[in-house]
Amino acid sequence: MEPAPAPIDTAAKGLRDGLNPCPKCGATEIRQRPGSDRLICLYCRHEWAATRVEEAFGLGEGIAELRGTQVATGARDIAADADSLRSYRCGGCGAEVVINTRTAMTARCHWCRHVLGVNEQIDNGAVPDALLPFRIGKDDAVERIRRFVGARRLFALKAFKDEFTPENVVGVYLPYMVVDARASADAAGFGEVQTRRYTRGEGKHKQTYYDADVWQLQRHVDFTVDDLTLESSAHRGDLDTRRNTHNVINTILPFDTHNAVQWNASYLVGFTSEKRDRDVAQLMPRLQDQLLSIARARMQPSVQRYDRGVRWERERIDLQGTRWVAMYLPVWLYAYHQPGAGGGLRHYIAVNGRSGETMGSVPVQTWKLLLAALSLGTVVESLVLWFLSR
Repeated sequence: MEPAPAPIDTAAKGLRDGLNPCPKCGATEIRQRPGSDRLICLYCRHEWAATRVEEAFGLGEGIAELRGTQVATGARDIAADADSLRSYRCGGCGAEVVINTRTAMTARCHWCRHVLGVNEQIDNGAVPDALLPFRIGKDDAVERIRRFVGARRLFALKAFKDEFTPENVVGVYLPYMVVDARASADAAGFGEVQTRRYTRGEGKHKQTYYDADVWQLQRHVDFTVDDLTLESSAHRGDLDTRRNTHNVINTILPFDTHNAVQWNASYLVGFTSEKRDRDVAQLMPRLQDQLLSIARARMQPSVQRYDRGVRWERERIDLQGTRWVAMYLPVWLYAYHQPGAGGGLRHYIAVNGRSGETMGSVPVQTWKLLLAALSLGTVVESLVLWFLSR
């Protein structure tokens, strides 16, 4: 039996009504200072910097010495009977307020406007260990999405162009597992080095051949990985391009996860969030696939002399130690549903909430693309004939 994962206690301390109060006056009405990672109290205007999670819990250290599986508080297995509806008693007037953690992490008392929030690590996957605050504001994100679509309007679907409203972009915190890992990998296969290249036959029967020396290869590599990000939502991890364009989220990576701060629900005010629904065991196969890809890349410099290519026939990854931290990462999302067979296709344009990197999927008019391809082919053919005639 495998030993139980070693715990890392990242639970927030000093909470009141589920929120970190202002360290100066104790008020709970706190917001993020736009464009920075700092927090500001709306009552006394005190500002302070949140604690970076790597510094608070040593998460940036000791990767080369990792052994076994270490799991932070917010990355623990989700309890099977966990309920998303949580009831909180208002500290201001005593009223009870219900928060649905599937869709919100903060709320106001409907009687006295006191702020309540889910800030304790609870076992329904709603609360992570850390969060990377937004740096890119909404106006900036809207402009980036507008430019992205503008460069592709020529071939865009008419209905999309008519309905395009980038102001509807939504800031959302998406759930990820951020993993440190120590691993080794072994690979065995064959590599070919070309020794001669020649042709035989004439005209349409002419064929090219080559001779090569075939070598048996074995490689071993030890390596560590710092802050590998894995989607911890089954829905967002579904990359079936026939149904969605979720993969655009991967194209705006990486995030500067080393700047993530300790979880504080005040950062979520004005944004939406999604809940994690995958545990460490469910993500382990994905992690191993990612680590094997990294191992292949590490081996590549040592096989460059095999100019006819390398064929790995046996590969093995040995995972010696991992450290798992649940983290919210900031993304601006614009969505558009294109009707069609099988429920149609949902397109997304995503903006990295830290770097501003923008990528997405724009529905296109197929006939315009075909016409452009045919026109290009005609132009190329005309240029070839012109060149040959000279």
